Amino acid sequence: MLQSHPLFQTLSELKGNPRVTVLTEIMFGIPYNLFAPFFSVYMLALGVTDQQIGSIASLGLVVQIFSALLSGAIVDKFGRRLTLFICDLISWGVPCLIWAAAQDVRFFIVAAFLNSLYRISHTAWTCLMVEDAEERHLVHIWTWIMIFAVCSAFFAPLGGWFVKRYGLIPAVRGLFVFGFIVLTAKFVILYLYSHETVRGVQRMAETRHRSLMSLLGEYRSVFSQLLHSRPILAALSLMVITNIYITISNNFWGVLFTGKLGFPSSQISTFVALRSIIMTSCFFLIGPRLTNLRRLHLPLWVGFALFLVSQLLLVVTRPHVITLIVLSVILEAVASALVSPMTESLLALSLESNERARVRAMVYVALIVLISPFGWIAGQLSAVDRSLPFALNAILFAIGIMLVWFIGRSGFLHTAGQTSKQE
Repeated sequence: MLQSHPLFQTLSELKGNPRVTVLTEIMFGIPYNLFAPFFSVYMLALGVTDQQIGSIASLGLVVQIFSALLSGAIVDKFGRRLTLFICDLISWGVPCLIWAAAQDVRFFIVAAFLNSLYRISHTAWTCLMVEDAEERHLVHIWTWIMIFAVCSAFFAPLGGWFVKRYGLIPAVRGLFVFGFIVLTAKFVILYLYSHETVRGVQRMAETRHRSLMSLLGEYRSVFSQLLHSRPILAALSLMVITNIYITISNNFWGVLFTGKLGFPSSQISTFVALRSIIMTSCFFLIGPRLTNLRRLHLPLWVGFALFLVSQLLLVVTRPHVITLIVLSVILEAVASALVSPMTESLLALSLESNERARVRAMVYVALIVLISPFGWIAGQLSAVDRSLPFALNAILFAIGIMLVWFIGRSGFLHTAGQTSKQE
């Protein structure tokens, strides 16, 4: 039965870069999901304020604008594989060590700057994964990436155990050191077992004798391509909403959970694991039936509606009321399983392959410009009332429901013929 499941069929058919990229993703997910749930409360414990957490989040997004802008030219000139290896070490390996040794807000500012360079490695990683992949595999490739990322969060309660046993600050420092070790191993393995893509070899040859500045000068035509592509604009509009939600949730969910709702920080990881279990189940049971690019409006409508309700529950929940928190986490998990693969696949399918690196870079520049103020805004809202950032999320998801209706109208996506290839 497993072999006949569409997701397992895709996994067995993947070869080369798509296969090694997907299979090594769990080595990123495990350490990340061990330390990420405690990141904001770790910052609070070291004396960082709500406003500073929001400002650091926005600072990181501003730096990401420049790293995303440079990413296309760098990835084309130096290759997907080498760029990915070097930038992964700089943007994830080194920050893990800085976070582990952090004493005050200055450490988090420096680490945020370096971590924001991950936009370069993200462009390289995405090109490495999808450029040699078959179009019919795209949705399932992104679903597997989500599955491995989410399944990794099953280990999150282990982080909670360490926090409860050794205390928040010592435990999280140890988790960051563990993260450095595992992430570095992941980067090395991916570099050794991957190869440069066909398009990557072509672009390296075409840009060998050109400077980065001259390559950046060509972005005007790339930006024009972005503005005139309805599928790209559709994917971008949805990704703006989901990335604002991610920014707010990553930085302020733990603050709300421990600060306003009164739960101990060691319990954060339990809810991360619950969310992961629900998401994984939905990926296998619901996803293959609903996440089809030919009928994208249904899963997106359902997903954004569930997101909306989940955020409203966080707004109305009172201290020590566990039931509504559990329900919110469940609804959020189902919504993520529906929305995330669809938006990423819609973007991947929309990108013209010959300019994939530069167009993707410009998409993420536009994305980060649009979402960068929201870390600061959420920080100001959280300082007033720690449920207000989630009220902002709810408003954005209501807007998202209207956008899905607009995008789903007949004829809006002029590449509908392409999507008919997706199963």
